[in-house]
Formats: sequence, C-alpha cells, structure tokens
Amino acid sequence: METEPEGEVVVIGGGVIGLTTAVVLAERGSRVRVWTREPAERTTSAVAGALWWPYRIAPPAAARAWALRSLDVYEELAARPGRTGVRMAEGVLGETGRDEVAGWAAGRLPGLRASTPEEYGGSGLWARLPLIDMSIHLPWLRERLLAAGGTVERRAVAGLAEPVAPVVVNCTGLDARTLVPDPSVRPVRGQLVVVANPGIRTWTVCADPESGETAYVFPHADRLVLGGTAEEDAWSPEPDPAVAAAIVRRCAVLRPEIAGARVLAHRVGLRPVRDAVRLEREPLPDGRLLVHNYGHGGAGVTVAWGCAEEAAGLVLG
Repeated sequence: METEPEGEVVVIGGGVIGLTTAVVLAERGSRVRVWTREPAERTTSAVAGALWWPYRIAPPAAARAWALRSLDVYEELAARPGRTGVRMAEGVLGETGRDEVAGWAAGRLPGLRASTPEEYGGSGLWARLPLIDMSIHLPWLRERLLAAGGTVERRAVAGLAEPVAPVVVNCTGLDARTLVPDPSVRPVRGQLVVVANPGIRTWTVCADPESGETAYVFPHADRLVLGGTAEEDAWSPEPDPAVAAAIVRRCAVLRPEIAGARVLAHRVGLRPVRDAVRLEREPLPDGRLLVHNYGHGGAGVTVAWGCAEEAAGLVLG
C-alpha cells in the first residue's frame, strides 16, 4: 500500500469521476473530502446512459487502457447488481465489426460475434458489456467512500485554490472551463427519454452513417433509457420536446414496442468534451499539489476506475 500523504486530499467534483477517484484514494489510506456543488444524483453522471464503451474520448490508446482497467472492476461489481447497479448485459453495437475491437478489446470480451438479422437489421456486433444503473451506482460509490472514512460536502468553489489542503484533485468536468480556466473544455449536449420497459432485455446502439444520428436502447428492470443526441457547444439544460419525439421514433424503429411505451422522464446532460483527457500533476507555487482529472467526454463511466487509479498514483507517488 502507498504511503499516506501528509494532511488531506480535497477532491472537487461529485460525479462518477470525482467519487471514484475519492474512493480509490480513501481506500489507499488518504484522508479524503469531496466538495461538490450538486449531489451525485444531480450531476451530469446521473444522466449517463452508462453502457461501458469508450465514446467521444481521446486520446484513444489511453482511453482504451483506462476502459479495460475499469472493465475489470465492473465485472467484479456485476456480481452484486442490486447493490452496485452494475450488471453484464447483452446487446448489439450497430454498424460495428469485430475488426474494430480486435486490436484492443476482443480478447477481453468473450462471446463477440456478428449479430443475426433477427437481432439487428444491419451489420452489427453482438457483445456482453457492463450496463450501469446510475441511480444505484452513484449512491453506492458515495456509501463506499464514507465507509472508507471519506466525507462529502455540498459546497461550490470559485477557484481551485480555494481548498486549504496539501493536495487538491480537480474532477470538475465541464466546470473546469471556468475554474482552471480551460476554454478547451466544451459541452456536447445529450438528451434522453426514459420510458416504461415493455419487456426488452437486450440493449442496442446504432448510428446512421449518413446523418450521424444515433439511437440507443438501454434496458433496466422497470424502464428503458432511450437516446440520444450529441449537440456540439449546446448549453441548454432543458429538454426539447421535438428532440424527445425524434429519439422515441428512432428507437421505435429498432424496437417497435417502444412506440407505445409510457414516458417517465426527460433528461439532459452536458458531456465535458476535450481534445484529450487532462490527467496530470500540477505543482503549485505554494508547495501544494493540484492533480487534474477531467475532460472525459461521453466516457466518464467507462474509464472512471482506470483514471481514478492513475490519478491516485499521481497523488501518492
């Protein structure tokens, strides 16, 4: 186990990246406080469709390594789906061939095969991947942190120098745009529709090669999460009724029974996209240490544990 650093660590940000990083640090012996403007249930992470797959994240090689390390953890957590919110679920990655995963993930994903016409109307890849129910997983992460001796405090910060602690870990996602400041972080808006589950058990993800429009269906016990959109530099947190109707229509093409499903909720999340994830140390002039861990785009859940462990290594040395 790494030597405990002097003093404490303040992790700024209470989404999946911040909480997972805090858990890893606390379980490695650090005294950790999480400062978060919003409770986990109201962060962007709570809106995530949360199928394990590296989406809109760079650089690709590092993202894949972080994703594979996170896959190890999610496979373990899937043994207790009711507690952790993680389960292994089967479905189809539309417009995806085995060659697209052969170089990095095929050996870690047993059962990969071409989808059948009954499973998917186009060319797709049948896979068994972690699917995370964020309404369960985020509270579970918080409880795991508290059990390790960490704390969570509701408080907004005006700048990264505000916490008086030897080590500060910046997991602020899109807020890094103003807090660092880092104008290269920008939003990619995603809108979802949650409907009652008419009995669907497998997930589907597809993208129209001409329009670029995506559609995905992620099943949970009592509901389906339908998506989605990827609107560059769009800041509105309000659901657009026309966009919601289009999402339902696209998903109903994949699974016709969705057309009559009762709508339960509309959600919007702003993905914190950056040209590359920023995961690095920044020694401060006063001798304190600032560690950045932000810019994960649409793959925060997918890479959370890999990035958390690397961030912890930067803190603990």
